Amino acid sequence: MSQVSLRLPDPITKRLDRLAKRTGRSKTFYVTEAVLEHLDDLEDIYIAEKRLEDLRAGRSHTVPLEVAMQRAGITVSEDDLVD
Repeated sequence: MSQVSLRLPDPITKRLDRLAKRTGRSKTFYVTEAVLEHLDDLEDIYIAEKRLEDLRAGRSHTVPLEVAMQRAGITVSEDDLVD
C-alpha cells in the first residue's frame, strides 16, 4: 500500500478526529473512503471535458440517439413513448 501525505485545514482535521474517535475507525479509513467516493466522479468529469474539447476542435463527432439505440439493438415502440 502506498502512502500519501496531505495538509487539511484545522476544522476538517478536528471533524475527522471526532468521527474517528466516535466510530473506532482510523482517520486513514475515512480519508480513503472520501477519496474513493469522489474519484469516479472526478475521472468522469475529466473524460467529459476531454470529449467536449475534442468535439469542439473537430476531432470527434456526435451520434444521434436513434443511431446509438439502433447500434445497441434497442427498439422503442409507440407504446413505450411517454407524452
